[in-house]
Amino acid sequence: MTLDNSLSREENEMTALEILTRAKSLVSPALEAATQRLSAELSPVIEHHLLVGGKYVRACLALLSASAAGGDQETGLVGALAIELVHNFSLIHDDIIDGDLERRHHPTVWAKFGVGPALIAGDALSTLAFQLLLEVPSAERVAAAHRLADATQAMIIGQAQDIASEHKLSLTVEECLSMEAGKTGALLSCAASIGAVLADADAAVVDALADYGSHLGVAFQAIDDMLGVWGEPSVTGKPVGNDLRLRKKTLPISIANSKGFDIFTGDVEGELSDADVAEAMVMLDECGARYETMELAERELAMALDALERTPLASEPRAQLAIIARYVIERDQ
Repeated sequence: MTLDNSLSREENEMTALEILTRAKSLVSPALEAATQRLSAELSPVIEHHLLVGGKYVRACLALLSASAAGGDQETGLVGALAIELVHNFSLIHDDIIDGDLERRHHPTVWAKFGVGPALIAGDALSTLAFQLLLEVPSAERVAAAHRLADATQAMIIGQAQDIASEHKLSLTVEECLSMEAGKTGALLSCAASIGAVLADADAAVVDALADYGSHLGVAFQAIDDMLGVWGEPSVTGKPVGNDLRLRKKTLPISIANSKGFDIFTGDVEGELSDADVAEAMVMLDECGARYETMELAERELAMALDALERTPLASEPRAQLAIIARYVIERDQ
């Protein structure tokens, strides 16, 4: 799909990766230094997890948020670190919940070190996020910590809703979107606004950036749900239809159910067979769930970009926020 007439998908990806690389070069060494504060017993566990890497999208949003609000990236750095720490705590715990043995082709923390060390490592990262924000108890840092705490709680509620959905045959579209807004949208909303909070920006600026991140989070999760069904195995590292096989209640499933297509029938537990996965994929195509999921992602992207135009922001970081948003939606993994 074409989301920007001025940049091809390849040009947008290259530009986005340059922005993300610059952000990572600033955040990664600071993150490594921050985690040195943790106990020596946890060092090999956390080092293993962080070595797996990542694109640092959330940290990048935090840095750009500060710049967009008229501050500098150094102002937003502590927010970027806190966001990354909470994000990585959630990844470590999610891998335990999902039983995933690998992350980016490396053993997950719990698979390598055990559930106990993985739980403690995640707890330590989460706590460190708030220690970093509050070690200088300025009004801006306290406000940022409040915002991150609310986002973390919303993320946890979304995860709880996801776990509860395992015992249901289906979710409504509204229930699915509410769950995904918590699981993904809350932390992205915080990431996109925490830098502005630290820069002591006006409430209108903070709210606009928070709305940008919230809509981007829903769009991000919609694309993630698409890849969970139709993603290319050589790119995603998972078989086609993997979310179907695992009976995950994602957006395409909820859309199909709203149209009277019963994707999951019978027991709510146990993996689907290959034949059942193939049949479910046919039903999803027949009812237009794939198209509607993509359409929703595009609508949410448009609302995210509109939020950037709602209030005065510094032009270059605003343009970079738009580039990152398009990259997130156009990704294939």
